[in-house]
Amino acid sequence: MSSPSLAVTRVLASSTKLLLLPVPLRRFPSRSIATTSTTRIKPSSLVRIAHSASNLRNVRMLAERKPFAPDFFLRQLFDEKSWTYTYLLADLTSKEAILIDPVLEQAPRDAKLIQELGLKLTYALNTHMHADHITGTGYLKQLLPGTVSVISEASGAKADKHLKDNEVVKFGRFEIKGLSTPGHTNGCMTYLVDEMGIAFTGDTLLIRGCGRTDFQEGDSRTLYKSVHERIFTLPDNYRLFPAHDYKGNMETSVAEEKQYNPRLTKDVDAFVEIMANLNLPYPKMIDKAVPANRECGLYDIPKE
Repeated sequence: MSSPSLAVTRVLASSTKLLLLPVPLRRFPSRSIATTSTTRIKPSSLVRIAHSASNLRNVRMLAERKPFAPDFFLRQLFDEKSWTYTYLLADLTSKEAILIDPVLEQAPRDAKLIQELGLKLTYALNTHMHADHITGTGYLKQLLPGTVSVISEASGAKADKHLKDNEVVKFGRFEIKGLSTPGHTNGCMTYLVDEMGIAFTGDTLLIRGCGRTDFQEGDSRTLYKSVHERIFTLPDNYRLFPAHDYKGNMETSVAEEKQYNPRLTKDVDAFVEIMANLNLPYPKMIDKAVPANRECGLYDIPKE
């Protein structure tokens, strides 16, 4: 008796949506891989089907991001010495703004940009107590009076405001939530703007990598748990913005990192082994940056 036809899905993509249509395939000859007692599929057909499924995942990975609201502003800034990204977010109606992970040497640049854009800096936040640069929060408090410095309560650093897990900071009509994601340091936080589908992961999760865990309260198992329970549980289409990148990448997504991160796609034991054998050099700035950042950037401010 001849084998019945096998129906698979054909994907038609347009710029706005995906349309799934059933497409009958021809009957396959007997020289194939048996899947049931009545249906056989060629190995090459399985490869094509798997490749189509992979392409569909990639299309969804790129096509389903939340659009920004017209009154929401995001600007990504860069410090080439420490490879740090600083993020300026604002409500364009109220003009209230926040700055995430400012760098001391770039504080004049950031203050000038904020003034040129007609914004008011309400909060300067750090994702954690950095070891590779001195934060610019203290200097920004001088340059833009009224700025409130913010860091997690668990960081051990001084600040005007300390955040607990799931606590919210508001700027205009928008709000940003601090998610506790320790492992790189005890005080690491991922900052989430749920409405826009974006998160700022600090050093906890980098693009195809993660922060090191061999100094300053680092713990590989804790970091693995933080990423898998607090970041990888966000919707796949959420865009992720790290505190650093060393290869020129600017952003990633939950779906990308869950599929392609070479460390965090492993099981926890394999991840711990990878992190234990990175053999990274001692951080150049740690002995200066950490004591300074405990004072939230009020230490070693340049003289005008």
